[in-house]
Amino acid sequence: MTQRKPASTVTRLPASKKFFVLDTNVLMHDPTSLFRFEEHDIYIPMATLEELDANKKGMSEVARNARQASRFLDEIVSGSELDIENGIELKARNSEASGRLFLQTQAINGELPARLASGKADNQIIGVVKALQEAHSNRQVILVSKDINMRIKARALGFAAEDYFNDKVLEDTDLLYTGTRELPADFWDKHGKGMESWQQSGHTYYKLQGPLVSSMMVNEFVHQEADRPLYAQVTEITGKTAVLQTIKDYSHQRHNVWGITSRNREQNFALNALMNPEIDFVTLLGQAGTGKTLLTLAAGLMQTLEHKTYSEIIMTRVTVPVGEDIGFLPGTEEEKMNPWMGALEDNLDVLNKTDDEAGEWGRAATRDLIRSRIKVKSLNFMRGRTFLNKYLIIDEAQNLTPKQMKTLITRAGPGTKVVVLGNISQIDTPYLTEGSSGLTYVVDRFKGWSHSGHITLQRGERSRLADHAAEVL
Repeated sequence: MTQRKPASTVTRLPASKKFFVLDTNVLMHDPTSLFRFEEHDIYIPMATLEELDANKKGMSEVARNARQASRFLDEIVSGSELDIENGIELKARNSEASGRLFLQTQAINGELPARLASGKADNQIIGVVKALQEAHSNRQVILVSKDINMRIKARALGFAAEDYFNDKVLEDTDLLYTGTRELPADFWDKHGKGMESWQQSGHTYYKLQGPLVSSMMVNEFVHQEADRPLYAQVTEITGKTAVLQTIKDYSHQRHNVWGITSRNREQNFALNALMNPEIDFVTLLGQAGTGKTLLTLAAGLMQTLEHKTYSEIIMTRVTVPVGEDIGFLPGTEEEKMNPWMGALEDNLDVLNKTDDEAGEWGRAATRDLIRSRIKVKSLNFMRGRTFLNKYLIIDEAQNLTPKQMKTLITRAGPGTKVVVLGNISQIDTPYLTEGSSGLTYVVDRFKGWSHSGHITLQRGERSRLADHAAEVL
């Protein structure tokens, strides 16, 4: 995949190779970006190398990426000292890239307006872009940076600048898979011919064909509001045939999950995905107050303490700044994480009050039992671990990069269920956008897999005050 805009916004450019000048934050965001520009050439300014060197110390994700980028550069450059002036071929190191890598080997005096401080690394890189554009007037020179302000500065001075969107899943998050589909009023007219129907284990199944089948996903939830409403899940797609299975109604008290019932359609879908032992990976997106954490914890407690499907619940939450050391707080790993776990405590209070008959002593005993089965872990210590028969909850996942998300999800061993929660409109991490967040990435990559489920929760259920505030503020 090359560095190019999504198909809808592609503009026709000359067929000649482009010159991409990389800012440091691109390499620290994705060290493999060196090989992501296909046939085009890459230029690394000396200021970028200096900043990589300055950021290589430490155990954060940024420092690890800086070290990996430096290793890639070392592999490419070693043995090619004589070719640095003319550029080093990237194809020998990675078959995806057929361009050349150029390193700044001499001082470049690209004069910029006097008001831009010359000592600042960003301005030095923009100076390099200016000098390259003058030296290669027949080629397009483009600055690639994750820094919005740097791109604004470059464009204000008349230079081409782009975000690095090779790892962007979607340009417009309105197109992100929601996990639900409303069936049109004429659905049965167009899909009912030759339909088979049967009942099994308390569910009704419909095997049907029709024009909508080709766009359906396995484990997608479908609904139709009519005199006899239909709420179902796509369980199988074979060619032009789909099988729909009616779902369990968790809005009814007799199907309550640890005392919790669903308050709307999407919450009902979410509980069906969370309680389904065949679904190993669940993603829940939604604004604050839609019930992501409460539903996930209720389903986790039910399957851990009553059904004994999982041995314990492990909850981790991204501490902002992401992945930085938590050592400045006193206490054990769990105690250090407590300031970030207010949401867990709030939801446990709600879940503990659902048993009205237990009395104060009974509730206290239940609280101690629950706390003994929930472990709070820091992301920093996840590498190298394998979780067996665990219910792993990753909260605030919108602040994770795709690489960090992969690191966490690959911790899952046999019998483990991973639930990822987040709100992509609340990203606090520098250089991450809604399109490049690890949460968006996994929702898009896992859709349609037979052991994953996704729901975008739409309606807030906190209180009339919270709902009104969300609308008017």
